[in-house]
Amino acid sequence: MSEPIPIIGGTGALGYGLAVRWAGAGREIVIGSRKPERAEEAAAKISAEVPGAKLEGFGNEDAAQRGPIVFLTVPFRAQSETLNNLREALAEGQLLVDCTVPMAAAVSGKATRTLGVWQGSAAQQAQEMVPDGVTVVSALHTVSASALAKGEQLDQDIPICGERKADKARVAELVEEIEGLRAVNAGPLEMARIVETLTPMLISINARYKAHAGIKITGLPDGDPWG
Repeated sequence: MSEPIPIIGGTGALGYGLAVRWAGAGREIVIGSRKPERAEEAAAKISAEVPGAKLEGFGNEDAAQRGPIVFLTVPFRAQSETLNNLREALAEGQLLVDCTVPMAAAVSGKATRTLGVWQGSAAQQAQEMVPDGVTVVSALHTVSASALAKGEQLDQDIPICGERKADKARVAELVEEIEGLRAVNAGPLEMARIVETLTPMLISINARYKAHAGIKITGLPDGDPWG
């Protein structure tokens, strides 16, 4: 029996879209939110949209304890506060998949822009903040939240950054349960500083083309990049 997938910030755009896709793939989903009632509402909404879906909604702290691989999908401005609140909830041996992007939202017609992070990336900042024994993996920065939620056909790659191949392989397995996504081993966690900056670029491209484009890495040979 597969383990539940906790999504912290699951009421936001990316978290909600991931919940829709994984629920449709038969995964049990735990949606986390600062306000438990919002998580419950999102879980009920997806359950009504996806036949046979198994979802629950909890406060972030409770949600984070429900599965071995926890996805953090909150806006960057909420990352530090959220991780501080999860210090007693996350446990040794868990993986935290950081999906946050250090960028400022567009204001008054101006484009989104990246923000500097002292540690180098949001993922590296997360690794400094989680309890000992919790490992951070970086992923899912380049897929459109809207495309996920609306059930659009996908055909794109998802770079995954982390220190251990085995950890990245576990995350890759979940990523590839979403039809049309291929996980790509993008190297150690420090590479997240590059991957995270792709998000503002894709937002800019998609705004101009009125699309939900992602990225595709060509020329990769067949074989197991995680072995």
